[in-house]
Amino acid sequence: MKNDESMIDELQKSYLEKKSDIQARLDDFVEVGALGDDGRLFEELVYCIFTAGASARMGLNSLERVSPHLLTGTHRRLMKLLTGAHRYPRARSGYVVHTRKYLKDSCGLRLREKLDSFADDTEARRDFLARNPGIKGIGYKEASHYLRNIGYKGYAILDKHILRSLHAYEVIDSPRPPATKKKYLAVEENMREFAARIKIDFDELDLLLWSNKTGEILK
Repeated sequence: MKNDESMIDELQKSYLEKKSDIQARLDDFVEVGALGDDGRLFEELVYCIFTAGASARMGLNSLERVSPHLLTGTHRRLMKLLTGAHRYPRARSGYVVHTRKYLKDSCGLRLREKLDSFADDTEARRDFLARNPGIKGIGYKEASHYLRNIGYKGYAILDKHILRSLHAYEVIDSPRPPATKKKYLAVEENMREFAARIKIDFDELDLLLWSNKTGEILK
């Protein structure tokens, strides 16, 4: 890579400038996971359903529209609320209703209890979200996003901003989204090795790269 050393220097400088804000945001996620009730944890899952195929900002705006109605709203009601806020109001509202019913039937919507039941099996915890037909609209990226946003560590959110950054640093050969679990895990491991090499915490690196691309430290 051309100017590899200078690019890494710039990244590390950016990290030092943003480190306290990034760590504060990660602390916020841990607090949500520790103190939020199951309704709040479901809300965070819905945010990730809304963000998939859209943007973080669209996800936030959409969640704000439907938040008071998440636990009881019908498909029709949620679709109406999402119209004008999300690009796919019918599909996303359908995903929410489907997922809500599944979680109520399978675990009484006790998300913290269910996710903690995987103990140290981080792969199974993510698979429960990403490979579960009962949970709609969540693949590996958004399953990782959700788990990070409720305080679980060690998951990479490989969206377009992160992938383009990793490609620019020649951590991966292509910025194309990984199409399978195997490919997702391979990119994630490459990112983990990169983080260790440049001495930046893995979870902090994810937020750093994202904020460097977007100018924001969102969730």
